[in-house]
Formats: sequence, C-alpha cells, structure tokens
Amino acid sequence: MTSDMGWRVLQVADSGFPTGGFAHSGGLEAALSAGVVDSAAQFDAYVRAHLWNVGNASLPFVAAAHGAPATVDELDRLIDAQLSNHVANRASRTQGRAFLATAARVFDAREVVTLAARATAREIAAHHAPVFGAALAALGIGLDDALGIHLLLALRGVLSAAVRLGIVGPNEAQRVQGHHAATLDAVMAECRTLSPDDAACVTPIFDVLGATHDRLYARLFQS
Repeated sequence: MTSDMGWRVLQVADSGFPTGGFAHSGGLEAALSAGVVDSAAQFDAYVRAHLWNVGNASLPFVAAAHGAPATVDELDRLIDAQLSNHVANRASRTQGRAFLATAARVFDAREVVTLAARATAREIAAHHAPVFGAALAALGIGLDDALGIHLLLALRGVLSAAVRLGIVGPNEAQRVQGHHAATLDAVMAECRTLSPDDAACVTPIFDVLGATHDRLYARLFQS
C-alpha cells in the first residue's frame, strides 16, 4: 500500500488522527459500573457485542452517505431520530463534529470544509456515521476502506477505554484486538450491504446501560 490514497487510508485510521474518540467509552464505563463486565470473558463478550452493534446500527449510515453524499442531511436527521439513547446521541454528534473539524483542517477537500462549517453552525446535527461516510467519499477513500476504518475505530476506542478503566493492560488490549479480527471480518461481511432502513441495535441491554452514564457518581468518559 504505497499509493497516495493508501497513505490517506492509513492516516485517517491512525490513532494519532485527533477526532476526540478517546473521550468516549462506547458504554463500557457504565457497563463496568453495573457489574456487567467484571471478567475477561465478559469483556470479550462486550467487545464482540459492541462491534455487532456498530455494524448493524452505524455501518448502514456510513455506507449510504458514502454512496450518496448529497443525502447526508436526510441521513443525519434519520439517525438522529433513531438514536433515542440521549448519551449515545450526544456522543455521536460530538464525535461527528470533531472528526469533521479535524478533516477540514488537514485535507484540502471543499466538500469536507463545507460540511464542517455547517456542523459548526449547527445547520446539521453532524452525527458521526453519516458525516464520516460522506467525508471519506469526498477524500476519495473507497467504501470498503471507509467501513473498515469506522469499524476499527469503534474497536480501538472501546479497547483504549478498557485500558484507562483498568480492565486490561495495553498488551492485553492488543491481544483482544488481534483476537477479534475474525469478528471484524464477520461484521463487515454481514453488515456492509445493510441500508439505513435495516439499522438496529442488536444488543439493547448495552444501549440501556450506556444511557445511565450521566448518572454515574464518578466517570472518566463522556459516554
């Protein structure tokens, strides 16, 4: 992978690309507080369920916006209505705006700059999945790469949170990431052709737990 586009894919996927994802735990902090994740096996199950939730609930919007960037406003409104969990809804908007702001400063892409300006002006909610898909299309990154990066970032985000919450150490987090390569492949294979009409949360208990995040007595993360 030595082409200009190949390097761009690696740049967007790199943990050094500042999008604010480190501020969110994907509901893990609330699940830990509730005692749902208190063993290695339970954490492994949480990671797997998290990836399937992202695949079924978010990837359809990434794909739809990537294929038709002009529909990003409609997709943004649709996912806003579907995200009834106020914590997840807020996190999605925060991450979407952070990603657009960074991408607009880093890349010379008129469509991305315009979308970031509209997000800053609150003309759109700027939910992460649709603006991510539209922005990566504008940057010339292919659909499969866009979906793969989105899914990988979701995995890396929850693993980073697990390290800071003391659930696993850095090396063990990397072992978990390697172990779930097969999960990433399975989610990609099953979810890459889903449409926004198919979007669903497939493990609702974790969504319910995540909604309690604001009620935690002490917390490290925004969600």
